[in-house]
Amino acid sequence: MPTISRFYGIVIQMYFDEEHGPHFHAIYSGQKAQISALDGTVMGGKLPPRVLRHTDQWYKLHRAELLENWERARRREKLKRIEGLP
Repeated sequence: MPTISRFYGIVIQMYFDEEHGPHFHAIYSGQKAQISALDGTVMGGKLPPRVLRHTDQWYKLHRAELLENWERARRREKLKRIEGLP
């Protein structure tokens, strides 16, 4: 699964999965969550509260880029890297 961003030990990955719609995966210290790229809701998995807050903050800054990457993944194109949190 392609890694599109890294920040604060959080790894963000994305690949096209028609079944679940636009989403990304956030991974931190062996824990994982699947998060909607449409509204930022957690679709599955679990992350520590602090990590989830950072991930949500990142999502709000980069929603448009995530949806663009989703379309790229749908077309089987290379995904663009997205900047992490400062």
